[in-house]
Amino acid sequence: MLKSGLIIGVVMLVLTIGAALITPLCVPCLALLAGAGAGYLASVFDKPSASGASAQTGAGAGAIGGVGALIGHLAGGVANVILVGPEGAADLLQGLGLPTSSAPTAYYAGTVGGACCFGLVEVLLMAGLGALGGLLWYQIAGKNVTMSSGM
Repeated sequence: MLKSGLIIGVVMLVLTIGAALITPLCVPCLALLAGAGAGYLASVFDKPSASGASAQTGAGAGAIGGVGALIGHLAGGVANVILVGPEGAADLLQGLGLPTSSAPTAYYAGTVGGACCFGLVEVLLMAGLGALGGLLWYQIAGKNVTMSSGM
């Protein structure tokens, strides 16, 4: 569980930093696939003997990978604050014809707070889909492994 969670966590850290600089809305979609992949990979490594154990292993690996996504989202949010800043965001919003706020603290709080909220949602998504990935492994390959080792 730890091995696959760390592998997926590092991958999500890198992908999330890059995606959070472009748009943070893309990262939950990455979390869906990465969470299921983490759960499946954890079950491949650990080979649990029951469906409940494979779901638990997958959920743990997905949550560990989700922490990588959370850290990446926070790093991407801070990088966005440094690179774009409140003036750049106001210029972008004015170019799109949207109203702007003159308070830079609202920009900082919104960017970092939004990154934190998105990151926490990604931890939950990855843990839930990690459990699903573990169950998928058990349904596809786990039954065969436990039946052959039981003989």
